This record gives sequence, structure tokens and C-alpha cells, in this order.
Amino acid sequence: MTTSAGNARPLRPEQEGADDRSANRAGKDVEALRGLEVADAVEVLGLVASLEHQAFARLADDSRQAPRLEQSLALSRLAARCTERRDRVLARIEELGGDAVAALGRFDGVLTDFDTRTPSSTWAERLLKAYVGYGVADDFCRLVARGLDEESARLVADVLDDVSRSELAVRELDQACAADDVLSSRLALWGRRLVGEALGVVQRVAQRPEVARVLDRAGAAEGASGAPASGARASQTPATVFNELTAEHTRRMSRLRLTA
Repeated sequence: MTTSAGNARPLRPEQEGADDRSANRAGKDVEALRGLEVADAVEVLGLVASLEHQAFARLADDSRQAPRLEQSLALSRLAARCTERRDRVLARIEELGGDAVAALGRFDGVLTDFDTRTPSSTWAERLLKAYVGYGVADDFCRLVARGLDEESARLVADVLDDVSRSELAVRELDQACAADDVLSSRLALWGRRLVGEALGVVQRVAQRPEVARVLDRAGAAEGASGAPASGARASQTPATVFNELTAEHTRRMSRLRLTA
């Protein structure tokens, strides 16, 4: 009995050549996709590193303006931690083959417009701005990081999960608002303005092609893991992101017993 395998005719030379070309093309496509994913990761990591770099300068300035020496010392220590976190992210960029300084520089001044539009007039407003306004940027980076490779995503989560950066603001604001209803009302209004301006920054950053692609991957990963599938479509990603950021803002304000 003759098997079908035995009856199979050998490939003609032109067929062999076509198969080789297909394999080469597929290999090049995979390589190109991997290169694109790495470039996108470098861009997002550059954003995270830039935010830490700018947080260092901001906290150093806060330390200089703090009303008490105890606060000044605490803020200076927080500033030092920002440089450590920044350098960890920059090291990861270099591991991926990226230019760390260039990646950092592409987001230089990303918060300049936000700062210009939200000048703080009191120490309490300054603290709330650090906790709520800049907190939105950190939350956005956490969401985007879901679309990164596992090692980079884990690094971003670790960098941004340092709760020490918010402890001082929460403690000081909680004490101040507990004894002053007028201040509480004023800060609630200030918080609403901050989140509106911060979401404007997020919208602009999310439109960068590299960041948008990582957001799409993050949405696809959420859908694959059983989360709501609405995040998987590129057209719905911004609305999903804004919903999550707004919910997190509400939780922050509730922690201070302020109305979001």
C-alpha cells in the first residue's frame, strides 16, 4: 500500500524559492514589529523618567519654600528619591538599546503649560497640586505601562508605587482641612481645576504615536485578561483612560475628605 506522503511530488525550484522568500519576509516583519515595540517602550520610559526628573526639581523648590524645617527636610529627601527612580528608568532605556538622554529630552517641559495655568497661591494649594495634579500624570503612566514588555512594566509599577511621595501632602492637608471648612471648600474647587488641566496634558501626550500604540497594546491586554473589551479598540482607548484617571482622582480627593 502506497502512502500519500510517498506519492507527494517534490517541490519545483521556483516553489522552494517562493517559500524561502515568504519565510524571510515573515522574519523581517517580526523583527520590524519587535523594533517598533522597543522604540515605543523607550518613548514611554522616557516620559516616566522625565516626570521623575521634573518632580526632583519641583520637590527641591518645595523644600526651599516649606514653612517649617521639618517639612523642608522631608521634601529634600523625596527629591533625592526622584533621582534614584529616574536613573533606574534611564538604565532600562539603555538596556533596550535606546538613547536615555534623548528619550528624557523628548518630554522636557511636558508639564510647563500645566504649571503656567495652575499657579499655586498658598502652601496648601501647592501641596494639593503635587498630590492631585501631578498624581494624574503618574496614574496615566501606570495605565500606559500595561502595554510594555513585562520587565519594563514591572519597573514602572515599582517606580510609581512609592507612596512616600504622597504621605506628606496627605498628612498636612488632612490636618489643615480638619479645622477649616472654608479651606476645605476652596481646595475642593482647586482640585477640580487641577484635574481638568492635568487631563488636558494627558490628552496631548496620549496623541503621540508611540504612546498611542502602547496604550492600544495595554487595552488589548486588558481585553485578553477578561477585563472589559472596550479598552481593546483604539478608538475607545482615550475614553477608557480618562474614566480610570477620573475615578482615581475621586479616590484621592475622598482620602482628603474633599468633594471631587
